[in-house]
Order: sequence, then C-alpha cells, then structure tokens
Amino acid sequence: MENLTLEGSAKTPTVSFDSDNGVLELKGRSIPENSIEFYKPVINWLDSYITDPNHHTLLVIKLEYFNTSSSKCLVEILRRLESLKEQSIVKVKWCYEEEDEDMQESGEDFKEIIKVPIEMVLVREN
Repeated sequence: MENLTLEGSAKTPTVSFDSDNGVLELKGRSIPENSIEFYKPVINWLDSYITDPNHHTLLVIKLEYFNTSSSKCLVEILRRLESLKEQSIVKVKWCYEEEDEDMQESGEDFKEIIKVPIEMVLVREN
C-alpha cells in the first residue's frame, strides 16, 4: 500500500501516513475552506489501510488549531482507528503545547468519546 503525504499550508495540516511503519501523523493547522473535501483522501486511505493494517498503528496529532468542521473529520479518522482494534495495536498521541489549554481540552474530549488509548503529550516550548 502506498503512503499518503500531503504538504501542509497556512490552512491545512501536513499529512504523513506511513503504512509500512503504521505511523500516521497530522501536523499544523486545520482550517481548510472545505474540511470534508480536504480530508476525503485521508479517510479513503484509512479505509484501504484498515483492510491490511500494520501490527501496530500510531496516530500522532500535532495540531496547533483546528476548526469545528475539522473536528468532525478528526472524529471520522479516530472512529476508523477504533475499528482496527481487533487487527492492530492502536494508540493515539495527542500533542499540545504548555500554554494551549484549548488543544489540551480538545484532546481530553476526544479521550472520552473514542475507544482507543489517547496519550496526552505535553510539548514544552524551547
């Protein structure tokens, strides 16, 4: 299966999904004009990945900010990972900066609704 790489912009996150290593990463800002359209290839890639996943799957979320429509897409991504629990050891690392209470709270909210382990990772600014 091919990896998925999308270059980030001021409004869209960098997407780096590596099927060989089972490491999936979203990084940057997620405020696209049309979240559903932006995340469509990501969801499609996950649908293919689910058919033959790596033994370990790690999703790393390093978002500085995301809008409400991106939040709905993140739920879709996390729900797909929930469906992998029988075939893969699934973990999520939710990274947030020390001063960013909004991103910390968002991660905590996802922890309550998603049935995969979400590790909260505090990133200290240098």
